[in-house]
This record gives sequence, structure tokens and C-alpha cells, in this order.
Amino acid sequence: MLAQSSPDMPFAIAVLTWFDKFGRKHLPWQQGKSLYAVWLSEVMLQQTQVTTVIPYFERFIKTFPHVNALADAPLDEVLHLWTGLGYYARARNLHKAAQIIRDCYHGEFPTDFQQILDLPGIGRSTAGAILSSCLNAPYPILDGNVKRVLSRYFAVSGWSGDKKTEQQLWELSAKVTPILQVADFNQAMMDIGAMVCTRSKPKCQLCPLSVDCQANLTDSQAKYPTKKPKKNLPERESYFLILSKYGKVALEQRKNSGLWGGLYCFPQFENKADLLKYLQQQGINQYQEWVGFRHTFSHFHLDIYPIYVEIDAEIVDEDCSAWKKVTENPAEYKSFISSAVKYWYDSQDPDQIGLAAPVKNLLIEFQKRK
Repeated sequence: MLAQSSPDMPFAIAVLTWFDKFGRKHLPWQQGKSLYAVWLSEVMLQQTQVTTVIPYFERFIKTFPHVNALADAPLDEVLHLWTGLGYYARARNLHKAAQIIRDCYHGEFPTDFQQILDLPGIGRSTAGAILSSCLNAPYPILDGNVKRVLSRYFAVSGWSGDKKTEQQLWELSAKVTPILQVADFNQAMMDIGAMVCTRSKPKCQLCPLSVDCQANLTDSQAKYPTKKPKKNLPERESYFLILSKYGKVALEQRKNSGLWGGLYCFPQFENKADLLKYLQQQGINQYQEWVGFRHTFSHFHLDIYPIYVEIDAEIVDEDCSAWKKVTENPAEYKSFISSAVKYWYDSQDPDQIGLAAPVKNLLIEFQKRK
């Protein structure tokens, strides 16, 4: 679906005029635009705010200045730079896509919409954003900010995750997007959603679209967009074993799929009894209980209870086959770790590896307590 409007239409005039005065034009990926840099930024911006993304983007582009540099890098290094940004499948898909571009397109980022769409981790809106931003190609976009603006302006009922509602929003996006000045228009729509038409307390008095916005006219801004149907997240718990030997800590690398895929984590147990039973089997009878905390994924809460143990090299059994992992599928939650990669992490001289966010925080705590 391509853009169908003109820069001379009232909607486009209002948006483009606002962008000239107030739009964001100094973001790092907007300087000396390239398909590669815009792609990186668009993937990082999925589910993540601009202020959070900027330092990650700057580190990424400095370390991997072109797509072949990213493709040639070890996945561990990519995940290390991504640590803390969350949704790690994005990093794994970036790496896979970079390798495809290197191997299938001779290191040149494709400019065909379908070829971009076929790359791992890229959806319709991201593909359109890349091409419109860099080439002014006439593709509409539909990220979260644009969905909110359109939902309020046209009073679109229904949760945007519903296929019928999403299709309606795509049609509206195409209807208002001009075939010219697409880069500025799409950036303006994202900026209006991020800066003016915000989730709570929208600044309607500053909005260039307020005069004809149905939500503003009916004072029903809070009604749109329709919220996702609420579902109580299940709660699970896991006991992290912080096993210290000579100032180093035992970690294991997860498989490249599922939660924390490819990242290094502490050995995990389903319950405290199993962890203590393991320690008893190893002849260890002294341990510390650190303060537990909650880590929330998109689909469940995980209550984490760290258990700290100091050991001598002779005591630990290197074959910890009874260690268990957290998986995305509750039915698999009790399964054994099938390929624990034993690794002793040195906080004084750390390798560049990807760490799950709770693990990174606990390693900082470990360093403080030493």
C-alpha cells in the first residue's frame, strides 16, 4: 500500500508546516542519513523511547560503522552492546539480517521494499520508514505514535492489535500520507505522537491537527486508542545461584532462541529446595540470601531470588546438569538446561558478552560487595 495524498492537502499541510517549526531534525541517525543507520535506529526504536536509544545507537554505529562490520562481528559482541536495551531478539535479528545483506547483496543495503521486508526482524512499518526516510519513497508508516495520532484524529475504535483495526489504520495512514515530502511527513507524524499527542495528558492546544481531530472535538482523548484488553500476567519465580570462585562468577550461555537467547545468565533453579539440595550435594553448607526482586517480561512476571555462595575450586561440580532455565512456554518451564556453557566471569577484566539485565545488575551488586 503506497501513499495516496498530496502535500497540498489540508492534513499534510498542517503536519509539514508543524514539522518545519518544531520537528526533530538533529537526532544522530538523521545526520548524513544512510539506509544502514536508519535501519539500526528503527529497530532500536521498536518498543523503546528515543532518549533511551540514542546512547545505544551511538555506541553501535561507532563499533559497527557499516553493515559488513556488524555482519562480521561475533554475536556475543552484538549482544554485549545491546545489554540493557531489552527485547534481545531484535539484536539477534539485526545480526542475522546484516549477514544476509553481506552475503546476498554484497554488503549494500537493499532498496526494494519486499527485499527489506524479507529481512529478519523487519515489518511493514519499519521497511516503509527506512525507504521513506532515506529515499523519500512513498510508503506510509504505522508505528505506535502514528497509530495514536490517527486513532484520535479519526476516532478509530478497536484495539490496534486486532487485524481489522490495524488494516483500517493502515488505510488511513496511506490516505493522509503525501506522495512527496514523505520523509518529513512520516518523521512529523512520529514526532507529533511522541511530543504532542502523548498517551496521557496530550497537548491538544499545541497540535496542528486539533481543529479537525474527532477526539479533541468530543473531549474523548482518553478513549483513543482503544486499550489492549487487560490480561493478568502469570507470576513465576526463579532462584539464581551466584557461584563465586576466586573473585569470578559462574555464568552460562543460553541457546540463541527464547528468553535471553544467546545471553549469559546465572544458573537457575525452580525453587529454593532444589538449589539447597544441589549445594548439599557439593558439600557446601554456607550461603547468603540476597534481596529478591521482580523482573517483568511482556507475558509474565519473574520473581528472582539470588543465593550467593563462595567456593573453592575443588568443591564445585563443573557438570551442573540439574540446573534449570526459564522459558517462554510455561509447559517447558521445568525442563533441564540442555547445553549449559560453563564460563567464569571476571568482573575486574570482563569480556564483551551479552548479559541479561537482571544478571548485569546482580554483577554490579557483586562487585560492590567484594
